[in-house]
Amino acid sequence: MKISEIFKQKRRTLSFEFFPPKKVENEQTLFNTIDVLKKYDPDFVSITYGAGGSSQDKTVEWTLKIKKQYGLNPMMHLTCITATREFVDRIVDTLKENSIYNILALRGDLPEGFDKSGMEFSYAYQLVGYLKEKGGFSIGVAGYPEGHPESPSLDKDVEYLKMKIDAGGDFIITQLFFDNRKFFDFLDRLNKFGVTVPVVAGIMPVLNLKQVSRFTDMCGATIPKELLNKLSGKDKNDAYKVGIEYAVKQCQELIDNGVKGLHFYTLNKFNATEDILKAVKLF
Repeated sequence: MKISEIFKQKRRTLSFEFFPPKKVENEQTLFNTIDVLKKYDPDFVSITYGAGGSSQDKTVEWTLKIKKQYGLNPMMHLTCITATREFVDRIVDTLKENSIYNILALRGDLPEGFDKSGMEFSYAYQLVGYLKEKGGFSIGVAGYPEGHPESPSLDKDVEYLKMKIDAGGDFIITQLFFDNRKFFDFLDRLNKFGVTVPVVAGIMPVLNLKQVSRFTDMCGATIPKELLNKLSGKDKNDAYKVGIEYAVKQCQELIDNGVKGLHFYTLNKFNATEDILKAVKLF
C-alpha cells in the first residue's frame, strides 16, 4: 500500500528501519528482529543502502524478501550516489513487478574524495522528480530538524527540502534527534515555507555514552545535557534503562503533540524498540 494513502486513513503511522546484513551469519539476527517487531503491525518498514550507496543489490533483495516472506509493506531507499537513469529504471520496473510502491529518495552521503561531477542525479530533488515522472510511487524524502550539516542555515535547509516536496515528495522522514524542541521548531519552519506534507519523526534511543559521539559525528544531532548527565557513570544495564526511559518520554511527548508518525531506527535489533513501544500510548 502507498504510504501517502496510509496517511489519509490514519492519524499516526508506525514504521521500522532495517539494513541489509553484510554477512550471511548476521541474517538470522534480522530475521529474529522482524519476527518480534512484526506483531506491532507497522504501517511500513524501510530498507536502507550501505554507506556511499553500497549494497544496492542487497537492498533490492531484502525489500522483496520482506514483502514476500513477512507480508510487510516495504519502502526501499534509493540514493543518487552512483545511480544512473538506466539503473533507476531497472529498480522501478522490479518494484512495480512486485507491487511495491514506496521509495525514500535520498542524495546519500558522499564518500570522501567522491567526484560528484559524474553523477546523473546530483541532488535528491532531481531523483524525486525523475521518480515522479515514472508514476505510481509514493515518494518519501529526508528532513533534518537541526539542519543538514552542509546547509548554510536552518531556513536555507528548509528551502532545499521544499524543492524535494515541490518535485513530488509526499512525506518527510526526519533524521534522528533527541530534543523535541528542535523537532517542533522544524515543523514551524516548514509551516512558514508552506510545506504541509506529513512529517514522521525518526527515533533512536541513546543507550550508552559511546553512542553519543557516533550520533553527533554522523548527523550532527544535539544530545541534551539532561540525558548526558543521567548516562554519565552508569554501567551498561543502567545506561540502557536511562536511554529507554528518555526515549519513552520523548515519544510520548511527540504523540501527545500530534506527530504524524514514529520511525524507529532499529539497527536490526528489536530490544530497545520493543521496550519503548510497550511503554508508550501510541494511539
